[in-house]
Amino acid sequence: MYKKNDIVKCTITGFKNYGIFVKVDEEYDGLIHISEISESFVRNVTDYGDIKEEIYAKVIEVDEKNKHLKLSIKNINYKVDGKSMDETAKDGFMPLKKHLNIWINEKIKEINKTKE
Repeated sequence: MYKKNDIVKCTITGFKNYGIFVKVDEEYDGLIHISEISESFVRNVTDYGDIKEEIYAKVIEVDEKNKHLKLSIKNINYKVDGKSMDETAKDGFMPLKKHLNIWINEKIKEINKTKE
């Protein structure tokens, strides 16, 4: 029924620290392993959806015997409502690096004002 590279609509049914569990249809369920969520570091898989939320996922492997799909949301617009995490921004920690000195200086000024 399903084949590699198909994009399927599925519903999030649960989370574990290693991935997101989904229901694809009445027969098939699936797992989006943490390594298939984002190109960037994934701190918490729950940041990528909510229980009962419908999302899209790409099929990377089909287990016909157990009716199970291995899925990926890497590099696709996986949110049904179009409000996906910004997978196109590949800046990683660069925005933090750019602002770190500003934040440190602001905090130093704030601390110095309280000492006066």
